[in-house]
Parts: sequence; C-alpha cells; structure tokens
Amino acid sequence: MKLLHSGKVRDVYRDGDDIVLVASDRVSVFDVILPTPIPDKGKILTAMSLWWFEQLRDIVPNHVISTDVPAEFAGRAIRCQHLAMVPVECVARGYLTGSGLRDYKAHGSVSGVALPPGLVESSRLPEAIFTPSTKAPVGEHDEPMTFDEVVHKVGPETAEDLRQITLAVYRRGFEIAQERGIIIADTKIELGWDPSGQLVLGDEVLTPDSSRFWPAEKYEPGRVQPSFDKQPLRDWTVSTGWDKTAPGPVVPPHVVEATRARYLAGYERLTGSAWS
Repeated sequence: MKLLHSGKVRDVYRDGDDIVLVASDRVSVFDVILPTPIPDKGKILTAMSLWWFEQLRDIVPNHVISTDVPAEFAGRAIRCQHLAMVPVECVARGYLTGSGLRDYKAHGSVSGVALPPGLVESSRLPEAIFTPSTKAPVGEHDEPMTFDEVVHKVGPETAEDLRQITLAVYRRGFEIAQERGIIIADTKIELGWDPSGQLVLGDEVLTPDSSRFWPAEKYEPGRVQPSFDKQPLRDWTVSTGWDKTAPGPVVPPHVVEATRARYLAGYERLTGSAWS
C-alpha cells in the first residue's frame, strides 16, 4: 500500500484500485492536531461510520467496499472506492453554536443565511441550514462560504446537489438519533465524484468528530450543552489560554479519559450495542 495523504485524523492509502481509509486515534480541535491521542477513538469512529452508512444508503450512495484491510488496521479502517473529492466542506446546522453562533452574533447570519433575531447559544433553528466552508490545509482554519461562493467554485447544479444531499443526510441522522435520545446539532460530510460522475458520500459520517451530539434529556437553550463529542477537549484547551495555533497543548490523562468516555457513550446509545 502507498500512503497518499495523512490528514488531521485519517490516513489515506492506495491499494491497487482501492483506497484504504484509516482512522487514527489522533484528535484535532480548532483545526489543530493535538499531541495526545484518544485511545480506541479510531475504532469507535469507524464502527459508527459503518453503522451510519447503512442507515443512509437510500439517500446517497457511499464509498464503502469492505472492511477487508491489512491486519494492523483491523477495526479502524475501511476499504473504499476512489473518489474525486468536492473542494467544499459540506456542513448542515440545526442548532446555533460554535462558529455558527459567532457568525450570527457578528452578522445576523451564518454563511450568508439570514437568521431570526434573538437567538441564543444552542437555539434550535427554524429549519436546518446549509453552511459550507472552505477546505483548509492541515494546521489552517476552514473559512465560511456563502452558497454563491460554492456556486462559483463548483457550478450551480453541483452546488444545489451538495446542499440537498447535506441537508437530507442531516435530517435522516437527526431523526434516527432523536429516537435514541440524542440531538445532532450540526454535522459535516464529505462528498466526492465516483468514476461515473455520481456524487458519493465519503470519508466518515455522523460521528463525534464531524458532528455535535447532545443528550436530549439535558438540552437547555441559552448555555453550552453537555455532549457526546470532543467538547471536553475544546473546553479544556480554551481554559488553558491556548491561542488555537499549532502546536496544541499536551492533554492531561483525566481529559483524555473523559473524551474517550464521551465517544463510547455516544456510540452505545446511538447503536444500542455495547462496546467490546
């Protein structure tokens, strides 16, 4: 196998005509890879993505071929179809938090989508919105894009397809998670073209690395929500006074364990399966 790319979290290999996508235990916050891994994170995210790909198969095809991968990657890798990835981060938001909240406070909109006045931290939006961003190189920050900027980047037909697929994936994910007591506040998906020119869902999908998962029973607008994702890491790094530029700070063991526990709890509640 040949290493093609080492990203923030995943390593991409070519194996013949196939791609082997390996989920590492690396973790990034604010687009910076932290020096401390989260044990089992790669396996948890891989298992969750495979579960979601099945739930979404009728909405959009995916890149999965099999889990037949080299032994050293077993449990944390997927054999995939090679895609030409779309040069846009496709993001859907159903709730206002994070960078979306910051944009709203500054402009009254997110990625050019005007929102009603008076919204607060974690407000549910009137409807889910498409809020794309740029794909920044490792160590740099993604920047919000308006829909018109996406049209300029990929053309009107593809831009509309990206919006419709992203929102359909979010809505399906939201409905399924809601039945299991989880609110998916937002999510980011990766789409690419297969050799026939069809848009296909790639990378990972609806995991704590690409989405915010909140326990529904604790939801309360007006404050930051408890979560099943890497929010403990985000909160801890902010508390250190770190300026969000590389290198990131070394993460203490208690924060590592708290983050791992969040990933596990989210997986088990969502899938109904105990982690083993």
